[in-house]
Amino acid sequence: MHGPEAAVSAATRLAELEASLNAVIRGKADVIRMSVVCLLSRGHLLIEDVPGVGKTTLAQALARTVSCGFQRLQCTADMLPGDILGVTIYNARTGEFEFKPGPIFTSFLLADEINRATPKTQSALLEAMNERQISIDGHTYPMAEPFLVIATQNPVEHHGTYPLPESQLDRFLMRLRIGYPDRASEREILRQSPGVNGPAPQAILTPEELLSAQLAAERVSVDESLVSYMLSIVEATRSHESLLLGVSPRGAQALYRAVQALALLEGRDYVLPDDIKRLAVPVFAHRVVLNQRVSLSNRSTETAERLLAEILNRVEVPL
Repeated sequence: MHGPEAAVSAATRLAELEASLNAVIRGKADVIRMSVVCLLSRGHLLIEDVPGVGKTTLAQALARTVSCGFQRLQCTADMLPGDILGVTIYNARTGEFEFKPGPIFTSFLLADEINRATPKTQSALLEAMNERQISIDGHTYPMAEPFLVIATQNPVEHHGTYPLPESQLDRFLMRLRIGYPDRASEREILRQSPGVNGPAPQAILTPEELLSAQLAAERVSVDESLVSYMLSIVEATRSHESLLLGVSPRGAQALYRAVQALALLEGRDYVLPDDIKRLAVPVFAHRVVLNQRVSLSNRSTETAERLLAEILNRVEVPL
């Protein structure tokens, strides 16, 4: 089944997935929608916010709504690349070297507090995130399908952390902030029994259904005028006087895939200009680098988002 009927059918199943997530993370429907967009786009998700707002809960819930393998890594400064990828050991009984796979060999990998791992350990994720394979001791091992890395980090506390370099940030399709809940949602959280995190998310999709939905997203139509619109936004980031580094071609590809996924979530088999305007900031804000004069501000994340919003207001929207 293709076309509008396929889009509506996929959107119905995905609405069930969103409903399951909304039962776990209260009052954050837009954040949940962006997370599902990332999942459909075959991308990786970076959740950046202060402690206690549900970063890890959202990551775990997203993974458990699909009946796939799930592994959680609590990143620390003494973690080694082998703790993620696995190691090759000598088997004295067989007289041969054997590879013992690490936790990265799963469909959903949660890297909690990723900026507490050293740069060497952080880089162990690069090949897997981009190439969907890893190379160890001359052998190449493919990743599972589907495969998604969800990383969390606290942007406020910098003691004992290693900021992610631009090359690592560029591997994440999207960066999200959850923010504090509204008063009504926080009241529900307070009413929960002590030690209980709320209802457990239900497995809604099988791996096959998720892969089918990802393929359906790739078939969503993007008009040539909208491709030109996206490229104009990308080019504007590269020439902006306050930006040292604009959006890369990988970033442009990420936005293209993300708008297709958002259209599918909303039951359409075509992209609208509003899809691009809605996703440009969460997809691009972590990819641009502010110049030295602007980056003196302590709130560089908000500054990047504000500059991108200004660019969106300036670039002409196709009719």
